[in-house]
Amino acid sequence: MARSSCDEAILKLKRLPSDKEDLDDDIAAEKIVKLTAESGEEDDQDQKKACDPVVERIKDGKYPDYYQQLAEEQHPKFLVFACSDSRVSPSSILNFKPGEAFMARNIANMVPAFNQWRYSGVGSAIEYAVDHLEVENILVIGHSRCGGIKTLMCLDGTSAHGTTSNDFIDDWVKIGLPAKAKVESQWPDATFEEKCTLCETESVNSSLVNLLTYPYVRAAVANGALKLMGGYYDFVNGNFKLWKADFDVKPAIII
Repeated sequence: MARSSCDEAILKLKRLPSDKEDLDDDIAAEKIVKLTAESGEEDDQDQKKACDPVVERIKDGKYPDYYQQLAEEQHPKFLVFACSDSRVSPSSILNFKPGEAFMARNIANMVPAFNQWRYSGVGSAIEYAVDHLEVENILVIGHSRCGGIKTLMCLDGTSAHGTTSNDFIDDWVKIGLPAKAKVESQWPDATFEEKCTLCETESVNSSLVNLLTYPYVRAAVANGALKLMGGYYDFVNGNFKLWKADFDVKPAIII
């Protein structure tokens, strides 16, 4: 990817939620009515308009060429890993339009190391985005007050905040154990809340490292066709941080 193109992408990602226009009051009111109305109280067409402004925009004839292109194929520039948290919507935070970003969301926005026997859902998303869609950027977004990271920090039972016992979540967040170990080692005197905040960022860095264990990712990075980036959305204070992952990866030498 050209340097100017990458810089342009980064500038776009740095747009803060606070920079965006406020949600139209009428649309917000209609959505609330849709979510709270009892069955049968609202006309079906009115409900669709309230919950699907994008569909209505298409039906009204706005941007027909753009959506016609999307109907044929997609060429997203980004693969975005984000948390499943309802407060963290990548499209809303970064103002992505349909077709601009291929999304993969999970608990605590984690990327496991390459493993064909486990985590095939994450692996297939990476393979499809990099090998087939040929995205130019992979962005992993962490966020404030992450419940998955809090669970990770409580795993060993030494935290005053108690232990955890879940069927799936505990095993999943163990992907972030290297990040937790770094936080515990470098900031042993930090409060539990401070450690959670630190781990929310370190877990992103750990996921960026894990991305390089995927052969197609490593090859694309080495050839300069793919950039890896980390992001952190602090919805409490309303800011977004972005950083490049500068890995010195060289193309493979074929003998």
